Amino acid sequence: MNKISLTRYLVEQQREHGHIPAQLRLLLEVVARACKSISQAVNKGALGGVLGSAGSENVQGEVQKKLDIIANEVLIEANEWGGHLAAMASEEMDSIYAVPNRYPQGEYLLLFDPLDGSSNIDVNVSIGTIFSVLKKPEGGLAVSEQDFLQAGNKQVAAGYCVYGPQTTLVLTVGKGVAMFTLDREQGSFVLTQEDVQIPADTKEFAINMSNMRHWDAPVKRYIDECLQGKEGPRGKDFNMRWIASMVADVHRILTRGGVFMYPWDKREPDKAGKLRLMYEANPMSWLVEQAGGAATNAKTRILDLQPTKLHERVSVVLGSKNEVDRITAYHNGA
Repeated sequence: MNKISLTRYLVEQQREHGHIPAQLRLLLEVVARACKSISQAVNKGALGGVLGSAGSENVQGEVQKKLDIIANEVLIEANEWGGHLAAMASEEMDSIYAVPNRYPQGEYLLLFDPLDGSSNIDVNVSIGTIFSVLKKPEGGLAVSEQDFLQAGNKQVAAGYCVYGPQTTLVLTVGKGVAMFTLDREQGSFVLTQEDVQIPADTKEFAINMSNMRHWDAPVKRYIDECLQGKEGPRGKDFNMRWIASMVADVHRILTRGGVFMYPWDKREPDKAGKLRLMYEANPMSWLVEQAGGAATNAKTRILDLQPTKLHERVSVVLGSKNEVDRITAYHNGA
C-alpha cells in the first residue's frame, strides 16, 4: 500500500484543487508537528513529570494542568517564527498573542484549545488538541482581537489531534474530512481515511446525565424519548456514551455516528453554554458539517453565529443530521 503522508496530501490538494495556498500548507504542517511533540509529552505521562495540576488558573477560572501549559507553549513556539501567522489565540490565554516583530508577519490567524479534556489527563483517557485557522482581514497592520471575531463559516482550515491508543489527526480545508494516523516509526502522519461520512441516523447519544435536573425542557424531552427505547416514541433502543473529552466524543461520532450535546443549563443561566465558540464549537462544527452531519446551538447553525468576544461560550448539539435536526426542532417549538 502506498502510504500518503500529510505533506504529500496537502501538496496534492494544492496542486489539484488549488485551495491550499503555500502559507496555509506550511501552517498546517507546523501545527501537525506541534501535535507530535504534545503527543510525546502525553505518552510519557508520569515518567515525564507532566501529570497533575500546575496550581494556576486560566482566563476561564479553570485550574490548569501542567500539560495544558506545556501544550500551549509547544503550539506558540512551533508557530510564531514561520512567517505564516499574524497572531494566535488560545483557550489558555487572556488575550491574543501577536507574532513578535522579530519574525515576519503572515496572513493567517490560528486559534486553539491546546489540550481538550483536561480532566482526563491524569486518568489516561483520550485527550486532544483542537485548532481553527482564519484569514486575517485585509487592511490594518497591527492585529487586534476584533480580527479574530469572525463567524465559523469564515474558517479556512480546522482540525483536531486525538491522543488515544493511536494519535490521529483529523483535518478539513473545506473539501471533506481526512484522517491521518501518526506512524511512530516513520515519525509522520499517514492518510488512513478520506471523505469521512457521519451516518444521518444513529442510536447513540453523548451527554452528561448528571446535569439532568438543570436541563431545559426540550433536552429532557429528547433524552426521555431515547431512554424509553423500543417501547417509546422513537421505536429503538439507544446507547449512551460520555467521555468528558470533546475531542474523543466527536472523534467517535465522526467514526461511527452519534449525537453530542453540551446544552445550556440552569446552573449558570446567564451563560449561553459551557463550550467555547472559537476554540471548540466552530472547528468541530465545521468538521462535522464537512462529514455530512449538522451542528447547532440548539436553535441555529453554529457556523453562522457572529462572535462578540474571544472567549465566548455556546450551547452545542452536533453529529448525525437527523438527530440534530430533531433536537433543534424541539427547541424551536416544532
